[in-house]
Amino acid sequence: MLPMSFFGHRAFVFTNIASLAMYFGMFGAVFFLSQYLQLVLGNSALQAGLKLLLWTGSVMVVSPLAGVFSAKYGSRPFIVAGLALQAAALGWIALVATPTTSYASVLVPFVFGGSGMALVFAPSASAILSVVRADQAGQASGAANAIREIGGVFGVAVLATVFAGAGSYATGHSFVTGLVPALWVGFAVLAGTAVVIAAVPWRTRQTAGVTGGAPAPAN
Repeated sequence: MLPMSFFGHRAFVFTNIASLAMYFGMFGAVFFLSQYLQLVLGNSALQAGLKLLLWTGSVMVVSPLAGVFSAKYGSRPFIVAGLALQAAALGWIALVATPTTSYASVLVPFVFGGSGMALVFAPSASAILSVVRADQAGQASGAANAIREIGGVFGVAVLATVFAGAGSYATGHSFVTGLVPALWVGFAVLAGTAVVIAAVPWRTRQTAGVTGGAPAPAN
């Protein structure tokens, strides 16, 4: 069972909110971006997968660095930066997406999106585990994983609803007409969550250790 005392820790609550928003915005968007590369820009499934490797490759490069530096400086600034980068990525793609957009036009936002995900992945895990006892790590990790999956499910569902309401799969133009507002919804969720995480003060034990204070309190 999940101890409700976990939700007395601001770090646990707001880190999970950040993870929920990340999976909502990014996985909902990637669901459509893979189709955009194939159905609108004319790539095969293999070509689309290879082009999306720029996104996933950025995650693999940045994640280890994010984990190291978040352990030293605290998770919160990295989570805020990651959400902001992801929001910028979706907003950028929404601005340049057309039926004839070149792959070069989305190279930078793809890197932003992957880097932003990496800045949330490792620091969020550290933040969640820092506020529970060692024997509670499994419960805390399980709760975080469940919340992330819920975010992904709702992201695909909500963005698909927005897409269906504004566009369709009939033509490349109608696909883009639905894609753009869906991306803006993802942008709004990510940007809004970044503002909330930046505005609400909370610390992890790593941060307290760096500043020379005692371990972080429940809040």
